Amino acid sequence: MHGDYKTSKEAFVSGATGSTVLHINAICSVALSSIALHSALTSRVAVFRPTSFFVEWILLSVPLLLSMTVYAEAPGVLSVLLSVATAVLLLLPSIENGTALPTRVDDGTTSTRDIGDRSAFQASLPPLRALSTYRAHMMLMTVLSILAVDFQVFPRALAKCETYGVSLMDLGVGSFVFSQGIISAIPLLKDPSRLRKPLGYKLFDTLKKVAPVAILGLIRLMAVKGTDYPEHVTEYGVHWNFFVTLSLLPLLEVFTHRVILHMPVALLGLWIGVVQQCLLSFAGLGDILLNAPRSNVVFANKEGLISLLGYFSIHIMGLSVGTIILPPRPSFFRKQIVLPDDDRSTSLDLVAPRQTTKTVAELFSYAFVWWGLFAFVRLKLDVSRRMVNLPYVLWLSAFNTSFILGYCLLDLFFFPARISRVKDSSDPAGKRLILEECSAGSRAPLLLEAINKNSLVIFLIANVATGLINLSVKTMYASDGKALLILGGYAYCLCAFAWLFRNRRLWRF
Repeated sequence: MHGDYKTSKEAFVSGATGSTVLHINAICSVALSSIALHSALTSRVAVFRPTSFFVEWILLSVPLLLSMTVYAEAPGVLSVLLSVATAVLLLLPSIENGTALPTRVDDGTTSTRDIGDRSAFQASLPPLRALSTYRAHMMLMTVLSILAVDFQVFPRALAKCETYGVSLMDLGVGSFVFSQGIISAIPLLKDPSRLRKPLGYKLFDTLKKVAPVAILGLIRLMAVKGTDYPEHVTEYGVHWNFFVTLSLLPLLEVFTHRVILHMPVALLGLWIGVVQQCLLSFAGLGDILLNAPRSNVVFANKEGLISLLGYFSIHIMGLSVGTIILPPRPSFFRKQIVLPDDDRSTSLDLVAPRQTTKTVAELFSYAFVWWGLFAFVRLKLDVSRRMVNLPYVLWLSAFNTSFILGYCLLDLFFFPARISRVKDSSDPAGKRLILEECSAGSRAPLLLEAINKNSLVIFLIANVATGLINLSVKTMYASDGKALLILGGYAYCLCAFAWLFRNRRLWRF
């Protein structure tokens, strides 16, 4: 890459001071508006159930791209346009064709053989539409912004802030970690006794799972250095990158398992954030990050090392939300970890119908607390994604909890579940009961499910495609029309790839 252009490009993506929290929330609210329109369409118009790929791409991907480019300065206008279309569709009657999802419950007549056969029930947690939608939209926003930031059509206020400030891309990095924390709750919910298992066993098991991500970090390092690709050193450091951070967080989580037995997960995450802030403010880490020269390999990667504890706090905050929204009732995990192993009924509880109203109430409580704490600490401290300080941790926790809550509320409105209690015809005695949960929209839109199925692969392809486009096109000088054409084609190809492999998981780890 030409030296002058590389220098100009690095300056183009550096030095940003960010936007406002309200502006970022308004841009991301377009995602809620788009899923509301999609839900209205599929719940009111029979011909759009199931929807085609092109319709899903138009409804779920294009609005996100427009929200960070053409409508970036007035995202509320786009949300209103989508909401008006949704309101018109709501004038139509709802389609009534839910599919029963039978769930066994223990009514006191469960046999010893039933208990010994729990593994059949523990194969997977019931799908949660709101979580699938949230994770896929978060991934879409991330992969779109990593290329869009290289064009003038993407406002500089949305690019990653140099040191202090809030922006759309600052939000994307932390949300990725928060989402990883949510999913990390799955093995603990399926087997709460894992918290008490030997540390060495868990470390080895976790190391096998994160090794591919660590290898990706190494490959990215070699690719960036080998192609002389423009890089923002103050983001993670000279050799560190986001994949390295992602690979270390699950390993750090293992060391907190014994603590989780005696402390609420959310409180643990908050305390880790407080410790991070104390280290930055009183132990000199903040000054080292901002002013220390990159004199050796440690100081060369000071951003990655110093921010790690802050990202770990976000990971644990996500883990806390996962223990609330993934099981059928929000109190499940707290009750399970205090019971002796012989007294647990994990499998039977995990497949019970969801108490969505209670989950929504708990999410609202957490969102209220996190926004309140964020407003309080921001009176004295500025948000810093580079440091991953306490305000950044609280902002990410408040934002992600609020938007998951938003998706849950949309599901309650458009696809309310109906639960009935009937006898199990397979039980000769006729005593065992089945709870049937009927919902017309128990799964997320097909495109979003497809993105979730191969999210890491899509993220890798997006990174490679972004690099190839930047090596082929001087994106910084592209007109808005050309930029939108490239970004639209990029978004279409990524979504088409996800759709093509929607029934196949390409990489298991």
